[in-house]
Amino acid sequence: MSMLQSRPLPGVGSAMVHALAKNWWMLLLRGIAAIVFGLLALAWPGMTLLTLVLFYGAYALVDGVLAVVAAITGGAPMPRWWLAIVGLLGIAAGLLTFLMPGLTAILLLYFIAGWAIATGVLQIIGAIRLRKEIDHEWLLILGGIVSVLFGAAMMAAPGAGALALITVIGIYAVITGVLLVALSFRLKKTLVPA
Repeated sequence: MSMLQSRPLPGVGSAMVHALAKNWWMLLLRGIAAIVFGLLALAWPGMTLLTLVLFYGAYALVDGVLAVVAAITGGAPMPRWWLAIVGLLGIAAGLLTFLMPGLTAILLLYFIAGWAIATGVLQIIGAIRLRKEIDHEWLLILGGIVSVLFGAAMMAAPGAGALALITVIGIYAVITGVLLVALSFRLKKTLVPA
C-alpha cells in the first residue's frame, strides 16, 4: 500500500501520449501521404473530375487505414476512439469514391467537406485531451482548425469550379500533411530511452 502512495500512477493521458509517441511513424506516414496527394493535385490541376475522385479516394483510403492501424496498435489502456473514427471515416470516404466514381462534383464536395469537418473536430478533441501531456499540442489543434475551416469553406461555396476545387484540396492536403509530420517528430522526441 505504501508503494502505491509513494509512487504516482501515470495518468490515462500519459499512457495515450506514450502510445502515440511509440507509433510516431504512423503520423509521419499519414503526413507524407497527405503532402504527396496535395503536391500531385497542385501539379496537375487540369485533371478530369473522375481522376480527382479516384485520386482523392486513394488518399482517403490510405490515410484511413493508417489511422485505424495506429489506433489498434497504439497499446493505450483506453479506447482510442477519436483516431479510430477518423480512420473509419477516411476508409468510408475512399471506398465510396471507388464504388461510385460517377459522383457529381457537388456531392463529392459535400462528402469531402463533411469528412474534413469531422476529422478536424476529432483532432481538436484529441489535442484538448492531451494538452497537459504533450508540448506543442497546438500543432494538432491547428491541423483540426484547418480541417474545419476547409470543410466549412467548401460547404459555403458548393458551386466552385473543378479547377478551384483541386487547388483548394491540394493546399489543404499539403498543410495538413506538414502539420502531421511536425507533430510526429514532436511525439518521437517524447520517447524516453528504456
